Amino acid sequence: MKSYLLPISLCTLLIATASSRTASSGELQATIEIPQLDVAEYHRPYLAVWIETPDRKIATHIAVWYDTEMKDKEGETWLKDLRQWWRKGGRSLTLPLDTVSGPTRPVGEHQITVSLDSDKLKNLAPGPYIFVVEASREVGGREMLRLPFEWSDKPNVEASAEGETELGKISLTIKS
Repeated sequence: MKSYLLPISLCTLLIATASSRTASSGELQATIEIPQLDVAEYHRPYLAVWIETPDRKIATHIAVWYDTEMKDKEGETWLKDLRQWWRKGGRSLTLPLDTVSGPTRPVGEHQITVSLDSDKLKNLAPGPYIFVVEASREVGGREMLRLPFEWSDKPNVEASAEGETELGKISLTIKS
């Protein structure tokens, strides 16, 4: 009978250890609202999300939403309309970026979730950063929202901002 207890106890210990590792890794969650606009000609916005340093250099790319389905990668030619992102580093990238690039999104709230253990975040040094969301729409406008936050070994961040035209409410939550 004792021979069965050891494997069950060992199995329980392994499951508990795996669960605590998963829970302790934490995540960055962002909610981005694309508002309904009352316009004659509506196009989904291109959108870039990144984290930058206080001196406004890109620390890491989080997401780039653009028309990934156009022939001959034509959708990439319009990324330059995301002016700030493009100037700071977008133009030097080879697209599509794995785990970053994706198609445009419709009106509504959209979630971005990134594990704190991911390549995008694991090399951030402790200190101040800015979470940036920039949107640009054909036959529309552009808008950029910036959410300052403090990064640490055990970050606990909640921040939000409200756009006026191309972006609705943006919220950022980081929990370790």
